[in-house]
Amino acid sequence: MAVAVADTKDEAANGHSEGRTALIIGALGVVFGDIGTSPIYTISTVFNPDDPHPVPLNHEAVYGVVSLLFWSVMAIVTLTYVTLVMRADNHGEGGVMALITLVKKWGARSGGKTRVLAAMGVFGAALFFGDSMITPAISVLSAVEGVKTLDPGFADWVVPVTAVIIVALFMVQKKGTDTVGKFFGPVMIVWFLTLAALGIKGIMGHPVILKALSPTYALGYLGNHFHLAFFALAAIVLSVTGAEALYADMGHFGRRAITFGWLGLVLPSLVLCYLGQGALILGDQSTVSAPFFLLSPDWARIPLILLTVVATIIASQAVITGAYSVASQAAQLGYLPRLRIVYTSESTMGQIYVPWINWMLMVSVLTLVFAFRSSAALAFAYGMAVTATILITTALFGFLAYKRWKTPLWLVLLVGIPLLSIDVLFVAVNVTKLVHGAWLPLLIGITAFTIMQTWQKGRIIATAAREAEEGPLQQFIDELHTWTPSLTRTPGTAVYLNRGLESAPIAMRETVEHFHVLHEQVVIMTILTESVPSIRDSERLSVDSLGFENDGIIRVTVRYGYMENPNVPRVLRMLDPALTEGRVAADDVSYFLSKIELKKGDQPTMAAWRKRLFIASAHVSSDAADYFRLPRSHTVTIGSQIEV
Repeated sequence: MAVAVADTKDEAANGHSEGRTALIIGALGVVFGDIGTSPIYTISTVFNPDDPHPVPLNHEAVYGVVSLLFWSVMAIVTLTYVTLVMRADNHGEGGVMALITLVKKWGARSGGKTRVLAAMGVFGAALFFGDSMITPAISVLSAVEGVKTLDPGFADWVVPVTAVIIVALFMVQKKGTDTVGKFFGPVMIVWFLTLAALGIKGIMGHPVILKALSPTYALGYLGNHFHLAFFALAAIVLSVTGAEALYADMGHFGRRAITFGWLGLVLPSLVLCYLGQGALILGDQSTVSAPFFLLSPDWARIPLILLTVVATIIASQAVITGAYSVASQAAQLGYLPRLRIVYTSESTMGQIYVPWINWMLMVSVLTLVFAFRSSAALAFAYGMAVTATILITTALFGFLAYKRWKTPLWLVLLVGIPLLSIDVLFVAVNVTKLVHGAWLPLLIGITAFTIMQTWQKGRIIATAAREAEEGPLQQFIDELHTWTPSLTRTPGTAVYLNRGLESAPIAMRETVEHFHVLHEQVVIMTILTESVPSIRDSERLSVDSLGFENDGIIRVTVRYGYMENPNVPRVLRMLDPALTEGRVAADDVSYFLSKIELKKGDQPTMAAWRKRLFIASAHVSSDAADYFRLPRSHTVTIGSQIEV
C-alpha cells in the first residue's frame, strides 16, 4: 500500500509549544492505555475453561498462542495502523471519520462505490462507539478483580468499586486531555516499565519461550490445530484492542509522537509481558487463571493491583477521547446533530471535550458493569466491534492508497490481501461468539449507524424543505424595494444567521413581512464548515453587496474548519470597514436566529419510524446562540415549522 508521507501538517504545527518529549509523554497517557492494559486479561481469556469453545492447555498451545499474539500485534498494530493507516490523515486528524472525508474527496468520480465505502466508514465509526462503552467496563473490572488473588472474599466488592472508579473517571473529563495526559503520562511510563520487568522475570525462569517469536509456531498451531487456534483468536484479538484509538487520537498528539511512543516503549513492553506470562504458564499451568498478577512476587502484589487499577482508568481514557473525536467529526460532516464541543487546550486544537457524549458513555459503561459483573463475561462481547472496525479501516485505506497516492494496484493487492485476510479471520471467529455476548457491540453499532444515516438523510430533506420556505435570497432582496414606502429602517446593525448561501433567512423574511421593519445595516451571515481542521483568518471571510451597495445590506460568508468553534461577534470585528463603508458597528448589533420546529409530514421522504428518530435526534442539538457565541441579551429567535 501507499508509503507516501501525508501531505498535511504534522504535530510539529499542532503542538510545537509543548515540545516533542512532552507530546510523547502526553500520548503515552492518553493513547496507549487501552492496548497497554490488554496483558492483564488476554492470555487468561484464551485458556478460560468457561469459554464456550475452550482451548486445551499444553506446551504446544502456549507456544502457539504466544506466537499468534506477537504476530497479530505486529501485523495489525505495527504494520496496518502505525506504518500504513496513520499516514492517511485529514489535515492532521485521524480516525475512521477522517477516512470517510478522504474517501469522498478522492473517490468523487466513483459514484456508487464511494457511497458504499463511505457507509462502511460510518458503520466503523458506529462500532467504535460500542468499543468506547465496553473498554472502560472490561478494563477497570479486570484490574479490580486482581484483589481476588489476595483474598477470594473480596469478590463482592469488585462491581461497586469499579462503578465508583468509572464515575470519577468521567467526572474529570471536562479538565481536558491536556491536563489528564500530563498526569497520566508519567504513570503509564511506570506501567510499561513494570510490564517489561514482569516479562523479563518470567522469561528468565523459562527462556525457551523466546522461540515463540518465530512465526513457525503461530503458523504451525494454525495449521495443525486450526479448530483450536481459530477459537483462540477470539481472545487473542484482545491484544489489539486500542489500535483504532491510536488512529482516532492522532489529532490530539500527532502521528510522530504516537509512532515514537509505540516503537520506543509500548511495543517492547507488551511483547516482553506476553512472553513472560507464557514462560510462567510453561513452568506452572495452575497460574493460567491470572498469569499477569502471578508474575509478580507476593510482596509486590498489592502495589501491582493499585498500579493496574490506575492503568485501566487510563486505558478507558484512550477510547473516551477517541469517541469525542469521532463524534465531533461526525457532527461537522453531517452525520450527527450539532453537539456542544469544548476545546480544552490553547496550544493543541485537537484536544476536546463533548459533554453529551461523555454522559452518554458513562451511563452505558455503568450499565454494562452491573449487567455483566465480570471481565470474563464481557470478553466474549469485546472482539466484534474491534475486528469489524479494523477490517473497515484497512479496506478504506487500501482504496485511498490506490486513489489518492496512485499506488500501483498490484502493490495494493500484494500488501492488502494478506492484511484483509487476517482481519476477516478475526471477524469470522467473533461471529461464533454472537450468542455469547458479541451481539452487544454489534447491536450498539447498528443502532448508532442507523441514527447517523437517518440524521444525514433527514438533514438533507429538512434543508431542502427549509430552502423552499425561505425562497431565493436575491429575489427577496429585490422585492425589498417594493416595501420601501412602508418599510421602516431602524438604527443599528442586524445580523441574520443563515444556513444557505442562496436562500433568504426566515427570521429576516418574518421581520419584514410581519413587522415592516429592517435595520439600517443588515448582515446576512452564512457559516460554512470546510473539511479541514482550521482556516486562516485571512481566508475566513468573503463579503458580497448582493448588487445593492447603497442599501446597507451585505452577505458575509464565513468559513471555519471542522475543529474550530464559530464565534460570530469576533467575525464582525474582523470585517474590513472599507468593505462595509464603515456602516457595521460591531458594538451595536442585534442577532437574529431562525428556529425551525420539525414536524412529521405525510410525504414519503423517509419511513415513518425514521422521521420520528430524526425529529427526536434534533433535540440533542446544542443551542445555536451558545454555539455561535452570541450574547443572549442581543439575540432574537424567530420560529417557523417545516415538515419532513
